[in-house]
Amino acid sequence: MVEVVSHHRADQRDARRTAVVLEKTPGSTASAAGSPRAPGWLLAHLGLSASRVAGAARWARAHLGLVVSGLILAVAFGWAVAPSVFAPGDPLTGVPAEKFQGPSATHWFGTDNLGRDLYTRMVHGAGLSLTATLTAVGIALVVGTLLGLLSGAAGGLLDTAIMRVVDVLLSIPSLLLSLALVTALGFGTRNVALAVGIALIANFARVMRSEVLRVRHAPYVEAARASGVRWYTVLARHVLPNAFQPVLALAAVEFGMAVLAVSSLSFLGYGTKPPTPEWGSLISEGRNFLASAWWLTTLPGLVIVAVVLSAQRLGRFAGRTQTR
Repeated sequence: MVEVVSHHRADQRDARRTAVVLEKTPGSTASAAGSPRAPGWLLAHLGLSASRVAGAARWARAHLGLVVSGLILAVAFGWAVAPSVFAPGDPLTGVPAEKFQGPSATHWFGTDNLGRDLYTRMVHGAGLSLTATLTAVGIALVVGTLLGLLSGAAGGLLDTAIMRVVDVLLSIPSLLLSLALVTALGFGTRNVALAVGIALIANFARVMRSEVLRVRHAPYVEAARASGVRWYTVLARHVLPNAFQPVLALAAVEFGMAVLAVSSLSFLGYGTKPPTPEWGSLISEGRNFLASAWWLTTLPGLVIVAVVLSAQRLGRFAGRTQTR
């Protein structure tokens, strides 16, 4: 009986030693699959810490709408940059036998009256629409920033003259002003972008001027002037960098409005010529079949609304962050 007990205890000691050896062996199955240190090793390999990952997860849960907005804009810009990756089909040709098919697994957004896949046309039309939008916002940002900087820094008669022009532009609805300008400039996506950009200049000029007025009497600006630094150097090194952040937040908000304006002018026929796809023109083409093919207008419209609201959401978040 004593021998049986001693053999049993010896077997238990051998089993414990074997388990310890397996846990210390890097390539063992127990270490790879059962060790709780495997996730930590992976995070360390990626240069991340567990606390940082947990903090990012908590932030994402607390700002779920912001994360979704960022993903929507990322997908939209992915469409614009690499449309063939998201929709490898031809946006200009279709299969007449497949016309007016509703949304399905084969045709996510359905097909139009010529059998063309609407999702493919939306993806390939993102390039023109978003390029025109970015061009418009870029024009408004650069020109409006320069006018606001000059007006706020110079003051006097020049400030009064610039602000009176800005007030006139602000008194006209931006879409109406864009429509008048594109009528004078002519058709085409480039003229649409120019018209929308001119209509948005006043917003940027007004915000930039108010920020320059706030910053130009700051102690560090007064110290730079007292030390003999030239006025344009003071503007470039001290005033502009400290007044530009709210203007960037405004650019994100105005991006959404520019998407809506560009799509509206394209809907009215001022954009590119068919059959080249553009977001606004796709809705315009589908309105003739609204009763029988609702998806031709509804789905492109939902995409535009999603992009506009996402840009507005990100822009307002950036604005709140700047004011803290």
